[in-house]
Amino acid sequence: MWGSAMAQAIDLNSDLGEGYGPWRMGDDGAMLDLVTSANIACGGHAGDPHTMFDTLSLANDRGVVAGAHPGFGDREGFGRRVIPCTTGEVECLVAAQVGALMGAAALAGTEVRYVKPHGALGNLAADDRSIADAIVRAVAAVSAKLAILAISGTELEAAARQRGSPVYREIFADRAYLPSGRLVPRSRPGAMIERPESAAARLIEFLTTGLMPTLDGPPIALAAHSICVHGDSPGAVAMARFIREALTSKGFVLKPFLNGAS
Repeated sequence: MWGSAMAQAIDLNSDLGEGYGPWRMGDDGAMLDLVTSANIACGGHAGDPHTMFDTLSLANDRGVVAGAHPGFGDREGFGRRVIPCTTGEVECLVAAQVGALMGAAALAGTEVRYVKPHGALGNLAADDRSIADAIVRAVAAVSAKLAILAISGTELEAAARQRGSPVYREIFADRAYLPSGRLVPRSRPGAMIERPESAAARLIEFLTTGLMPTLDGPPIALAAHSICVHGDSPGAVAMARFIREALTSKGFVLKPFLNGAS
């Protein structure tokens, strides 16, 4: 886990498989040559059976660990709007999407190892314990072997720990942070870090000190097993490549946070 200068390994993940039908988002093949874990859309904010199968197959061919990336059923808003749901409805949408990806994985001859909520669902679970608990219950019901990948220091992390579910923490390479430890809303200026050099320098500072710079205040202490680089921006591949090269040049080893066979 990062936050210590003694640590030598870190995971690099990206949100992939975010196309639908003939429409494609990002260059999944190129990203899968750079990352060590892939959060694959599974029919909520994006994704369809064939896209899931193709992305899982590409990940498997490259030795990239696959995770499910369930979100609100909101293709028009790309899962970045909160859709009012009861906790029971959240359980159902998470269970259904994770189960769908697991079915596609079986067909592709691979497996799903973890779950990372997408977009507005993930942000809601960061602060709303009832939503966080619903996600954790749904994941555990589908398979007790599935891990949770949660934003560092959130209610989702706490909910998984309380239930005894395997949980790992992530930080974001290309998103700015608030002093509360939450991500700066995309609607605010400075929310996105677009220059690879800036993103890499910030990550190396964090991985060395355990402190994450914030937009409006002093650095905050976080810990992480994984770094996310979003796959849906025009410069995603260049960002991921630059970060990977910057980290390895400093002696950091890129490897999945879930290593080896389950």
